[in-house]
Amino acid sequence: MELFQSKLIDGNNLRLYTSQWAPERWQEYEPLLNYCRDNGIKLIACGTPLEVVRTVQAEGIKGLSKEQRKLYAPPAGSGFISGFTSISGRSLIDKTSSSRVSPFGPSSYLSAQARVVDDYTMSQIIMKEISTGDPSGMLVVVTGASHVMYGSRGIGVPARISKKMQKKKQVVILLDPERQGIRREGEIPVADLLWYSAAKPCSRNCFDRAEIARVMNAAGRRREALPQDIQKGIDLGVVSPEILQNFFDLEKYPVVDELIHRFQGFRERLLADPQFLNRLAIEEGISITTAVLAQYEKRKGRFFEEIDYVLTDTIRGSVVDFFTVWLPAPTISLLSIADNGSGESLELVRGLLGSLPDNAFQKGIVGQNWDMNQRFASVLVGGLKLAGVGFVSSIGAGVASDVLYAARRFLSPTSIEAERPRAPIWKAASVYSGFLGTSANLRYQVIAGLVEHRLGEYLVSYYNQPFLANVLSFVARIINSYFGTQVFHQAG
Repeated sequence: MELFQSKLIDGNNLRLYTSQWAPERWQEYEPLLNYCRDNGIKLIACGTPLEVVRTVQAEGIKGLSKEQRKLYAPPAGSGFISGFTSISGRSLIDKTSSSRVSPFGPSSYLSAQARVVDDYTMSQIIMKEISTGDPSGMLVVVTGASHVMYGSRGIGVPARISKKMQKKKQVVILLDPERQGIRREGEIPVADLLWYSAAKPCSRNCFDRAEIARVMNAAGRRREALPQDIQKGIDLGVVSPEILQNFFDLEKYPVVDELIHRFQGFRERLLADPQFLNRLAIEEGISITTAVLAQYEKRKGRFFEEIDYVLTDTIRGSVVDFFTVWLPAPTISLLSIADNGSGESLELVRGLLGSLPDNAFQKGIVGQNWDMNQRFASVLVGGLKLAGVGFVSSIGAGVASDVLYAARRFLSPTSIEAERPRAPIWKAASVYSGFLGTSANLRYQVIAGLVEHRLGEYLVSYYNQPFLANVLSFVARIINSYFGTQVFHQAG
């Protein structure tokens, strides 16, 4: 390290001493090492010699020589070894390194001893620097997360140092702790501060349970009374205090309260966009009004005589418009996060669809950071869904219209004019399906994602203008409805 700091060797030469590291580990440490060297900050290596670690991993502490034990192993009876595997009923290796070491394999205890030796060596080097270093300076120890675990009896580096100091004068900061288990209330925290780096997206365990507990206590609610997906999201650490507060705010409205508790689909959409029901009401109001006016213009004096046809077409349009709002609406699906990576063969399709956003322009949340390929795929999947809705609704409307026409001819033959020229049901359904899956899908993706979810939320969050956001949504949907009608008639 002294050669590197004095610039006698460069980073490539120093890297040769860390050949056991994974490439990404060196990439994480290299910028920090370069910064310290360039700014004259003293660097001290705290690691244990590689040959010592490998000896302990293979044979245990008993495999070390007498001189090595004196340098690298904690004194007998110190409690650091016996307490290592009794932390909350699981070994530390099991809690923090389960992806690398099998907690039930024949070498698990040897790996635990290697961790003890490594932590003890680091603490000894740190204590030496504290006692002989500049008392006015600051000592910063940079190490992996598993080295700072406190544990019930104290087995990590901070715990070892605290036992040597009369008064604790250290602060532990854990960087990007998403891979750590969420502590329960009353447990000793693994660190004093949690630092989430903006350079590394957080995928889970990003919200401290103390903050979640504060929101729940303020609302007077218990975890067991929450829907299962929200409970699971809290366990995974992907439910933010803001999402939980939005849920409690929605519960204040009787109708909305029933919807979010009984129907997962409404809950997922209202958590992502509390104004979702307003969007739905606006779209349905526009749909019903324009459909009735179009039917009146088409039938003139026969409007009330053919009210059954009017109702059939209006209901069909209302159902379709419901799905044009429902399907591309932004959602917060906590169950899809919980099921991600389940590996079940029968869950393959469900897992694939759950990994896609419902709206291509939806903002990412914790546990759901979509790339461009996933957003593009969501447009295709959304188009297929709307195309299916258009095909089924068109077939249904056509069959209902034919049934009504036959009933009219049977009940009142004199009131029925000559046979009406009509397009074949299957052809009409195919045209309508293609229109919804392409033009309508793209337009509603833009409105729900860009206009309402992003721009509308910006107006509410930064300018406190919910009324202006609703006006924007209303105007955008009016223009969209008119434009869509013109496109459909020209295509037809």
